[in-house]
Amino acid sequence: MNNHNSARPNKAMNLEDIAAKAGVSRSTVSRVINNEPYVSPKTRAKVEAVIQEEGFTPNPAARTLVTQRTKAIGIVIPHILNAISGDDAYFSTLLRGITEVTTQRDHATLLWLEHTNDNEESFRRRILQNRMMDGLIVASAATNDPLFKHLIEAGRHFVTVERPNQFQEYTNYVTVNNVAAAQTAVEHLIGLGRRRIATITGNLNISDGEDRLIGYRNALEAAGIPYDENLVIPAQFNRNQGYLGMKQLLNRNFDAIFAANDAIALGVIQAANETGHRIPEDFALVGFDDMNIATQLKPQLTTMRQPVAEKGARAADLLIDLIEGKLESPQRILLPTELIIRASCGAKAVEARE
Repeated sequence: MNNHNSARPNKAMNLEDIAAKAGVSRSTVSRVINNEPYVSPKTRAKVEAVIQEEGFTPNPAARTLVTQRTKAIGIVIPHILNAISGDDAYFSTLLRGITEVTTQRDHATLLWLEHTNDNEESFRRRILQNRMMDGLIVASAATNDPLFKHLIEAGRHFVTVERPNQFQEYTNYVTVNNVAAAQTAVEHLIGLGRRRIATITGNLNISDGEDRLIGYRNALEAAGIPYDENLVIPAQFNRNQGYLGMKQLLNRNFDAIFAANDAIALGVIQAANETGHRIPEDFALVGFDDMNIATQLKPQLTTMRQPVAEKGARAADLLIDLIEGKLESPQRILLPTELIIRASCGAKAVEARE
């Protein structure tokens, strides 16, 4: 006897079916699924048992209609070339921190990367018109980017991972004190006896790049060392810019370089190797970020460590708390930095001579 036809697939369960089987109302099932209050522990346990028994998965579209939330957040990275595959791994580390939290808190992510051939206005319009996201994390936007104004006017939830230059009273952000951190890095070089300290900057239209240049200037001023524009190479946060910046500095009489991030420092080392310069014997070098590449370089890189993954994680937590109405006022979170001393600054050699 052939029984193949006796096993028939079960009809897909819906909220009404779960409610009937649990002996509760449809609205009670909805409150349990959306983790809302006003459900007794006993009733909640009963509904959850039925859901688990039936392998029921709520319809995301239906849940969105009820909660007005998609449980998805966007990550916006404008004005950045090779943001994900860059030499310093900053953005991949930031994204790892963000997605660890979104996974823990049952949210999806939608990544927005602006390409060099993108029309800026069109890029921002696509973001603002998209209704698949409950909020946005904005990374490395230009200080005058109109996106912030549009987000505020549209009432959209957002968090930045840099200090905002505008609308600070409306903006939640997570960052580090880039001014103080850069000043500490340059003061370390000054303490090692360096006096002709050059810098290859990051993007100066981004607050991180701007603030690190301010910290560099503050350190020189505090030590009574004149600011020399010939030792300042405006650049961007990538290896090629460090390489080209080092080439520009070759005939400018310097004894140290503060690189605005580790990717820039990597380019400096590449150019130094090509031109026969020794680090730290000919000049000292300090970077910023402390990405994995810092310990793989020769010499290993002295650098200012910032907790990039934690920055992403805290930004994601902050945004989801904001979406869930848990924040009463804008939050400004500053994470700690630490100078990690390795061979590229020559500290051990200087100490040995003393």
